[in-house]
Amino acid sequence: PGSRRRAMEPGAGRSACDPGWPAAIFPPRHSRSHHHPDMKPLRRLLVACAVLLSSSAIATAQPRPSTIRLVVQTSMGDITLAIDSAHAPRTAANFLAYVDRGHYRDARFHRTVTLHNQDSSPVKIEVIQGSVSPERDKDDFPPIAIERTDVTGLRHRDGTLSMARGGPNSATSSFFICIGNQPELDFGGKRNADGQGFAAFGVVTAGMDIVRAIQASPASGQALTPPVRILDIVRPR
Repeated sequence: PGSRRRAMEPGAGRSACDPGWPAAIFPPRHSRSHHHPDMKPLRRLLVACAVLLSSSAIATAQPRPSTIRLVVQTSMGDITLAIDSAHAPRTAANFLAYVDRGHYRDARFHRTVTLHNQDSSPVKIEVIQGSVSPERDKDDFPPIAIERTDVTGLRHRDGTLSMARGGPNSATSSFFICIGNQPELDFGGKRNADGQGFAAFGVVTAGMDIVRAIQASPASGQALTPPVRILDIVRPR
């Protein structure tokens, strides 16, 4: 009898892993889930956080604006420009490269074209023309191919900013601003014999009074005397 009682006592001949141990001491393996919190709410929270972070990243990574503001700082006052990089990307990029590398620092408006100083041309226009200083002509980038107005959809109207050129695909750093509408500068216009027109790529948004004052400044023929100084062309902060 004594040996029989010992065999029935806890621990007598059974290991701790033996399922014969009372459940209060070693609960069944399937009951362990009752001792951990439900993971579903935590998963939902993690998913929600991931969605919010993803949405925030999308909102932050907005595309770069297709209209770039510039300020032409002149000795007569500021002229504000809006550059249209969506419709004239090549011309806009070329002009901005000159701006960002400081080529228009100490530049000038050197030419005024009015209805009274172009006797040799049967097709009249009104513009002022700007360029880098003569000392920086040698630093011009290679000429760019013309973005014609029949391709870009832009037109030479009052305040339009456009690239000056001689022959086709020869524009570098010189530019002009229109005073009044100038359809003869568009593709198919007669101002230039090749009919390709000029590459419009922006517009004056403020300072047309300065543009008109520059056009009316003293000149010898079409050459402004003296040229109107461009202190710089900058991206406003």
